Amino acid sequence: MRHLLSATALSLTALLVAAAPVHADEWPTRPIQLVVGFVPGGGTDVVARLIAGKMSESLKQTVVVENRAGASGTIGADYVAKSAPDGYTLLMGHSIANVIAPNVLPKVNYDPARDFTAVRYIGYVPNVLVVNPLRVPVNTVPELVARAKTEPGKLTYASSGIGSTQHLAGVLFEHITGTSMVHVPYKGSGQAVADLLAGNVDMNFDTMPSVLEHIRAGKLRALAISTPERISGLPNVPTFAEVGIRGFDVTNWYAVMAPKGMAPDVLKKLDEAVASAMTQPDTRARLAAQGVQFGGPDTPAAFGRFVNVEIGKYARMTKELKVRAE
Repeated sequence: MRHLLSATALSLTALLVAAAPVHADEWPTRPIQLVVGFVPGGGTDVVARLIAGKMSESLKQTVVVENRAGASGTIGADYVAKSAPDGYTLLMGHSIANVIAPNVLPKVNYDPARDFTAVRYIGYVPNVLVVNPLRVPVNTVPELVARAKTEPGKLTYASSGIGSTQHLAGVLFEHITGTSMVHVPYKGSGQAVADLLAGNVDMNFDTMPSVLEHIRAGKLRALAISTPERISGLPNVPTFAEVGIRGFDVTNWYAVMAPKGMAPDVLKKLDEAVASAMTQPDTRARLAAQGVQFGGPDTPAAFGRFVNVEIGKYARMTKELKVRAE
């Protein structure tokens, strides 16, 4: 009986310790997990690894990137949403899993507005319309539109999953241009771009980090970019507005997010670590080289308000475009 009571007491103590709030003066004492909801090699993964390295230096604790791919990033997001809010499980958040996919997929087991703590906005990356020039030998968007209209339902475009920005960009492009193409979803940009390079699909509306090196190598041809103005990383690529595609408002933003209920002092320390990583010249230069555009909400509270606005924006867009997985 004494052994039983002792074991019970130890179990209760363990539960109380696990449930006790975590404070900044004792955090972090072990490695931190930064979850990416896509396979390695895509834009989210690239940005996560750049940020994680600098966070490790600032926090004096290892920040490990873990890829939990599938369902347009919602598998990874769901895992984080259900994790303890102790600062040891974080999400490389993005506009796909955190605002778009919950409006598109039939079953998402988290509420994007209520189940996360907004930590720090990093920036956004434009979507670039790229084609495999061996499969689709066109040089401009008007040429691509003309071909799509003469071959309705034949051209294919890849994406990182149903409800991704690439998927939504493709549907929006069809809507604006009056064309019809075939959507081919993957588990992430890494797989989508690999199949595009292999010639298994015709085009993609992918994020800049995923396709930049292939554009520069001549393996993919960029036709348009979704920024208001041309950018230095791809100075010869026109904006969608320049080629007559008006209202092409689809971009992918990145941010560090955490489960709801995090202690304010841990949130503050975490926010400072991400902010420090972003202000270091080498990190900022490497992010900029990947096409990351800076400027936006600069506090957790402002970022939280931004997320709510984005949820409303994409709820309206997906409803208008009738983007819904069966």
